Amino acid sequence: MQLKIALLGGDGIGPEVLAQSVKCLKAVEETFNHEFIFTKAPVGAVAISNTGQPLPQETLNLCKASDAILFGAIGALEYDQNPEAKVRPEQGLLKLRKELGLFANIRPVKVFPSLVENFLLPKKIIAGTDFVIYRELTGGIYFGKKTLSEDGTAASDLCEYSESEIARITHMAFKAAKKRKKKLTLVDKANVLETSRLWRKVVTEIAESYPEVALECLFIDNAVVQLILNPSKFDVILTDNMFGDILSDQGSVIIGSVGLLPSASVGTENAMFEPFHGSYPQAKGKNIANPVASIFSTVLMLQHFGLYEEANAVASAVQKSFVKGVITPDILGSSKYGTDYVGDFIAENIVDSDENMNINDENIGLGRSTII
Repeated sequence: MQLKIALLGGDGIGPEVLAQSVKCLKAVEETFNHEFIFTKAPVGAVAISNTGQPLPQETLNLCKASDAILFGAIGALEYDQNPEAKVRPEQGLLKLRKELGLFANIRPVKVFPSLVENFLLPKKIIAGTDFVIYRELTGGIYFGKKTLSEDGTAASDLCEYSESEIARITHMAFKAAKKRKKKLTLVDKANVLETSRLWRKVVTEIAESYPEVALECLFIDNAVVQLILNPSKFDVILTDNMFGDILSDQGSVIIGSVGLLPSASVGTENAMFEPFHGSYPQAKGKNIANPVASIFSTVLMLQHFGLYEEANAVASAVQKSFVKGVITPDILGSSKYGTDYVGDFIAENIVDSDENMNINDENIGLGRSTII
């Protein structure tokens, strides 16, 4: 298979972790006889520095012409610490999602038994955790009209959703639940918000078309508590843009490190794959960033194109790095291995199924976690 892949390294550690994903894809290319054509383009703070825009038109054009996009990270301290800034790196990512119609963000959250002893939460609570968050990505409060009074003392953000926006991601989430444990949890705030009441109405009506899937509805405040007390009870979580952002952060606490969480952002024509973590500017250039979330994002990309054997080969190599303890300091705290070494180890251990028969539940579990 030939694929044109746009590489948007972005800011901070983004280019460093993305480089490890490219190593792994080159190993897949060689092992399974594919051709991946990589093209780099700027986005975020680095793009603002060069062009004044967080998403240059050339970058957007490249993404539209590519089969898939691999994204690094976005954000810079000089903007985080300046609330007055009119142009911000994150605007580039939001515009990219909107322009490409990437309405569904899919984030698998899975605890790997080989790492569970290293996590902060008790093993008895997090063991067996394996759920996926379906977050609506192009509507809601992040994209609503924003106002600030002339004197700067009052502000508003409009949260707006249509039935069609809710329905398209709801069907996607129910189809995923059918292939998993047949349970879907809608997270909203329907006791207060009108948009949430619309979400609950639409999702409840669509649920009738999926009788084999059990629907549960939780308010966001209850959901965040239940995720910490009993994360293994969840299967597919469906929610809006802002609540999905919040719940994904919790997922990183459950599995022990934000450096392990991948994501896929998909629409009807385009798809982008990126680690969940931010740009972590404090670690830039120090060779300590965890590349696994980025590498796992390539697993989701390979699955997206039906390359399941290749995806399992990458996931198996990552699992081998876990078992061997070839992991970055965010997992063990005192690990001696850096970003480049971990990336090299995983890439060098990507082999086809005839050579590696250790495709166990830990490996294929990531595949279970997303239906793209």
